[in-house]
Amino acid sequence: MAKEIFSQPKLWKETYEAVLTQKDGIASFLNEAYQTRNIQILLVGAGSSAFIGEILQYSFHKHTGLPVKAVPTTDLVTHPKIFFQPQLPILLVSFARSGDSPESLAAVELAESLNENVYHLIISCNPTGNLVKKVSGFKKSFTILLPAANDQALAMTSSFTCMTLAGLLIADITRIEANGAYVKQLIALGKNILKEHDVELDGVAKLDFNRIVFLGSGPLKGAARESHLKVTELTDGHIVCQYDSFLGFRHGPKAIIDESTLLIYLFSNDPYVCQYEVDLVRSINQTDDFAYSIGIGQNAGLHADLDLDLRIYPGAQGGGASGNGISGGGIPDDFFAICGVLPAQILGYYKSLALGLTPDSPSKNGGIHRIVQGVTIYPY
Repeated sequence: MAKEIFSQPKLWKETYEAVLTQKDGIASFLNEAYQTRNIQILLVGAGSSAFIGEILQYSFHKHTGLPVKAVPTTDLVTHPKIFFQPQLPILLVSFARSGDSPESLAAVELAESLNENVYHLIISCNPTGNLVKKVSGFKKSFTILLPAANDQALAMTSSFTCMTLAGLLIADITRIEANGAYVKQLIALGKNILKEHDVELDGVAKLDFNRIVFLGSGPLKGAARESHLKVTELTDGHIVCQYDSFLGFRHGPKAIIDESTLLIYLFSNDPYVCQYEVDLVRSINQTDDFAYSIGIGQNAGLHADLDLDLRIYPGAQGGGASGNGISGGGIPDDFFAICGVLPAQILGYYKSLALGLTPDSPSKNGGIHRIVQGVTIYPY
């Protein structure tokens, strides 16, 4: 698993090149779909793959102006008529590491059977997966494969970040060359986190805590959700994890904080958004007892006076428009969400070791697997 975590910046470069190579085909496929009257976009997947949609829904809506929903395939399978209506055209964007999850297959089959006009865009890491084979027989489909990111550990790491990056590039496919600058910056930020904060996060993993709260706003809330699942999986549930938005956390969930809680803040690079985030951190610091706090962000100047135990601000040395060493004040939050999950991956890995578990396969009772098992798909 360590190799899969630390190989991600290299794989992000390969992901960009893979999408760039198929730019014309992707653009042609999407243009046809977008010109379909009343079409809506569904971003779907199960588990971590579902959280990709939560990060990407803002970007897809921004660049298309179309209705966009991030919907887990686990919801689509149990309530198909809510999401699949005969005369409502759909662009179904499926994210799948293996493409062998029963819900992923059922979702595309239900879409085909219940909707009169469906476009399937598949982003997968497994060229031989059942999902890729299934959609190859559909009239309106396009598949993007990222086989180098097909990680083999139970918990998704490189597959999650590479599929998220591919989705971001596809959402704004006509500007992929210009967005290559963001990808270069993303790679630099990721390398910094992996190199400069690996030892620090190993130290944090050895601290005495049994709860973690991850907070993020907008696209970074999706990153917070993925982060909370990553540590939960890698510690076999020994560490109780929660996620929320900064503002949402005030409305009840904040009660989870106690002396054994680790707080991890994924800060937005947008000064307007960050005002709300900073207010919450100050409130927590004044009123709550907790074990440790970590701030992850790009614009160190926005949080200069915050009391944080560990600051992860990649590229913070050396100027830049926001004092973070990145031209123009940083990359957009949806791009930063990709490297924003790295600290949770590293922390989860080291906490797994500290608990005497095997990070590649941390589930002692075999209750969870790399590909979900025991799911029966019933005829609809």
